[in-house]
Amino acid sequence: NLVPDPPGVIKAGSVRINGRDVLKMNRPELEEVRGRDVSMIFQDPMTSLNPVFTVGEQIAESIQLHEDVSSVEAGKRAIEMLELVGIPGERGKEYPHQFSGGQLQRIGIALALAQDCQLLIADEPTTALDVTIQAQIVSLLLRLKKERNLSIIFISHNIDLVAQISDRIAVMYKGKIKEIGEPQEIIKSPKHPYTKALLGAVPQFGSHYTLGKMQSISEEERAQYE
Repeated sequence: NLVPDPPGVIKAGSVRINGRDVLKMNRPELEEVRGRDVSMIFQDPMTSLNPVFTVGEQIAESIQLHEDVSSVEAGKRAIEMLELVGIPGERGKEYPHQFSGGQLQRIGIALALAQDCQLLIADEPTTALDVTIQAQIVSLLLRLKKERNLSIIFISHNIDLVAQISDRIAVMYKGKIKEIGEPQEIIKSPKHPYTKALLGAVPQFGSHYTLGKMQSISEEERAQYE
C-alpha cells in the first residue's frame, strides 16, 4: 500500500509473509511488518531520505519505531549500522546532501537493515551508480545476505547483473512472471522473447566492443506468449 490509490490498484492475488496475507492486514499490522519483517531499498536514495534530519537520526527513528529502546541506545545502534555498511559512525551527524550517491545507497541499506528483517526488497539499487560503486553495493548486499541469513528480492533490468548475484531469476513482462529458473538456465536457454531482448541488450566484449540494443517484441511473439 505504498502506491497511492488511485492510481495503485490491487486486482488479484496474495502476498504472504510467514503465512500471513499482507493484503488483508490493517494499518497497524502493516506497520509492524514494514521494517521488522520486510525492508526495502529504494531506487533513488536521495528521495527516500528526509533532507532535514541527519542520517543517524533517521536510522535511530526506524529502530525506535519497532523496539522499546531509549534514544541513546537507538543512536548507538544507528552508528553500528552505518559502520556495518562502511560509513564512519561519526558521519551519522551529517545530512543526506553531504554524501555521494554511493554513500547514500549504503545509508539506505543501513536504514533498511536497522531491524533484523527476513526479507529485503532492493528496487534497482544500483541504477544511478557508476560500475565501480555498483560492484561495491552488490558485494555489500551479498556479504550481508550471508552474515544475516537474509533473503533478497533484487529488482533490475540488468539481467547480466541479476544473473551474477541470484539463486533464481524471474522474468516479468506486462506485470506477470513469464519465466523462472536458475541463472544459467535462463541465460543459456531463454524461452520468452522479452528475456531474449534483455539478454540482447547486455554489452558484449571481445576484439570489438559492441553495445547491446534492446530489441522490440513483435506482435506475433506477444500473441504467442500472452
